[in-house]
Amino acid sequence: MPDRVTLADVRAARDLLDGVAVRTPMQSSRWLSSLVGGPVHLKAENLQRTGSFKIRGAYVRMSELSEEERARGVVAASAGNHAQGVALAAQLLGIKARVYMPEGAPIPKLNATRGYGAEVVFHGSYLHEALTEAIAYAERTGAVLIHPYDHPAVVAGQGTAGLEILEQAPEARTILVSLGGGGYAAGVALAVKEQCREEGRPEPRVVAVQAEQAAAYPASLAAGHPVPLTEMHTMADGIAVGTPGEVPFAAIEEYVDEVVTVSEESMSRAMVLLLERAKLVVEPAGAAAVAAVLDDPTRWETPAVAILSGGNVDPLLMGKLIRHGMAAAGRYLQLHVLIPDVPGGLAELLRRLAEAGANVMDVAHERVSMQLHLDEVAVRLQLETRGAEHAEALVARLRDQGYAVSE
Repeated sequence: MPDRVTLADVRAARDLLDGVAVRTPMQSSRWLSSLVGGPVHLKAENLQRTGSFKIRGAYVRMSELSEEERARGVVAASAGNHAQGVALAAQLLGIKARVYMPEGAPIPKLNATRGYGAEVVFHGSYLHEALTEAIAYAERTGAVLIHPYDHPAVVAGQGTAGLEILEQAPEARTILVSLGGGGYAAGVALAVKEQCREEGRPEPRVVAVQAEQAAAYPASLAAGHPVPLTEMHTMADGIAVGTPGEVPFAAIEEYVDEVVTVSEESMSRAMVLLLERAKLVVEPAGAAAVAAVLDDPTRWETPAVAILSGGNVDPLLMGKLIRHGMAAAGRYLQLHVLIPDVPGGLAELLRRLAEAGANVMDVAHERVSMQLHLDEVAVRLQLETRGAEHAEALVARLRDQGYAVSE
């Protein structure tokens, strides 16, 4: 397969994946549609085999290996999703697989990768360090490197999701897709645009979404070539990639209409809302497209499709992210309140909080401080509220009742 991926390559990949990858469902989202003011659909790639889109590209890449290459085995580097895709593809094709993961990779992704029969080796703190070691291993042993995003066959495989989107939501005017190294966004955008051009119909706008603290593409596109990041800090391990791939970069330059970034708070909020409203478990990277919709609901022409790229999240991390997301949505409120140092002072404050509909999750007294008067007590509260409007009304109500309140 040449470096430039074509629509014919994507269609050939679709045939290869028949019976291997799942045609993931497209769900209409009433709550997002109401917010945006037009139809919004969710492409649930989190329900794909291995919990993400990665099996598409990994299987297509590995299926083209010669018998001699298969005998040498394959090696990959991944924070988890690509690892599972490679491991499952290797199991299906009868190939020995070794996967390098950065330290701290999510335990469910680690266990699933080993469960598919791959050998897992930890190396480095970030994906690019694990990838460097995987490349070195391939050079030492002759194992074939299965790159997570920078290969034409991988881009073609990921592009099969774009063909499905056109079949499931042919009227779509905007498609939002998460962006890390670029393989998925490139494949989807290429497939969608080229198919529409071939059929002579209007092309939907394709928007790629990066975590703002791991966003290599904006600067790279401005420069006209991949530019590595010097540092990354994001919980979205699935799109925490420091340098865009050469192959997907060219396709993204040509086919992606816009790249936007989203904050950690936005992704947390999107995850919580997807869990609450859509009953879908989605990892931070998988929620990036929905986060972009939530950040600026009126910006997107509808019908719109937001792709949920993956759902592999550690339960412990999920708990933290739910709390983070609830705080970002105004559902958790931390207050510092001054009350009179008299019997019943705290009880009176708690009574008024209950009347206002707030649930007290934690409370702490501070009686000795240079900032307190002799007749005052500081109370630190963690409250659960019904949302940002309720939280604002609660603070205003306490102040109207004479309390000194700070957040």
